[in-house]
Order: sequence, then structure tokens, then C-alpha cells
Amino acid sequence: MAPAPLAPQFCTIPLAHRGYHDRKSRRPENSLAAFRAAIAAGYGIELDVQISADGQAMVFHDDLLDRLTERRGPVRALGAAELGAIPLRHSDERIPTLAQVLECVAGRVPLLIEIKAGLDTMADTDGRLEAAVADALADYAGPVAVMSFNPHCVAHMARLAPRIARGLTTESYDLARSAPIPPETCDRLRQIPDYARTGSCFISHEAADLGRERVAELKAQGAAILCWTIHNPAEEAEARKVADNITFEGYPA
Repeated sequence: MAPAPLAPQFCTIPLAHRGYHDRKSRRPENSLAAFRAAIAAGYGIELDVQISADGQAMVFHDDLLDRLTERRGPVRALGAAELGAIPLRHSDERIPTLAQVLECVAGRVPLLIEIKAGLDTMADTDGRLEAAVADALADYAGPVAVMSFNPHCVAHMARLAPRIARGLTTESYDLARSAPIPPETCDRLRQIPDYARTGSCFISHEAADLGRERVAELKAQGAAILCWTIHNPAEEAEARKVADNITFEGYPA
């Protein structure tokens, strides 16, 4: 499966993790305010998408509403209109759809979309979220790429939107932190075996694990190496010894 090329901006412009969010400034993560702040500062944007009950791609990190809103329960249990009316904590912001974010960004900065589906088992998905992302991106003009920890999501995107650059979100798969993913699945994914079959052109790897031999091997083969998540200048300097670019939060990269 041939990879779609990654726009060069993804290797030159730091990516604000879930937008350039700042609670004190009433800019929650994955909010339009955080995305506007990233654009104003000249940063790229990394964001997360979840599926709504009626099949829309919603920009939200967690499976559950509990941490970021006053509501409880799974995101996927509610329709897009109801989700879009829910306030994000400590702000005047609401949960946006991917379409709303695309309209806001309008190609001005690189946009890295992480697909959150099937992450508890890493099993194949029903493809609904991937299809919603592909539909939203069909007419989008601007530097954009998609990624997921779940290789099946990336394979779906290769089928649904082959012209969109795609990659794998990767990590050390420490067994204690990765539960409930089965240990044998962690052992497999730790080796990043699905890079070629998914037609990926990059990985976004856990910063603390950038010294892994497989990362160096992929870089030597021409893969772009992004990383997550950098929290200060010292971490950034260390990560850049290996990574082409960083995803960051909590400081100006």
C-alpha cells in the first residue's frame, strides 16, 4: 500500500497538543479557543476525534465526558447536536465537530487528527468514525494528516481517503499502563509491525521511548518521526535529537 506524502510543515512547525490550551485563559483542550490560539501563535494543531451516536466526528479526547464536562457517560451515547451543546469545564466553549474545526483552521496551519477507536483492545473497528473523518476531509484544502494507535483505523483511512497522509501513534506499550490491551497485543504493537501494510509515512512516538531501535530503523527507511508529548524546553531539546518534530503542551515551543 503506497503512502500518501506528509506535507513538509509537519516537520517544521511544532504541533500544539489538543490545541494551544490553557485553563487559566479559559482555553480548554480540543476547543475552538485552543485552536484559534495555536493559529495566532503560528503553531500546528494536534487533536482527537470520537464518534457520536449519529455518526459524526466529534473533537474530544476521552471516551467519557466526565473529566472535561459536567456530564457523565460515553461520548458515543449522544448525538452531535447534544454533544455540541455541552459546555467544556472552566470556559464558555462547547464540544466542536471536526467540520467546525476544519472551518476554523481553514488550512492556515498543519492539522494532525488522531482517531480514537477500538483502543481498549486494538481490534478492528466498524469503520464509522474513520468514514466520518474521511467525509469531513473530502473537500478540505490545507496540510492535514491522520493517525491512530489502532492500526486498523489507519488501514481504514488508507481505503477511505488514500490521498490523506497517515501514520501510526506509537509507544513503549508498558503493560501496566496499557491495560486492558492484551499483553500479547502490546508485545506485537511495540515492534510497530503495521507501518508498511497501512501505507504510513510517519509515526508519532512516545517521547521517552525515542531511543527504541525500531524508531531508528523506520527513520533510516525515510519515515518522518514525530513525538508526544513534550512539556518543557529540556524535553524538547532531547526529543529533537531523534524526532523531526514535536507535539507539545504547557509551554511555548
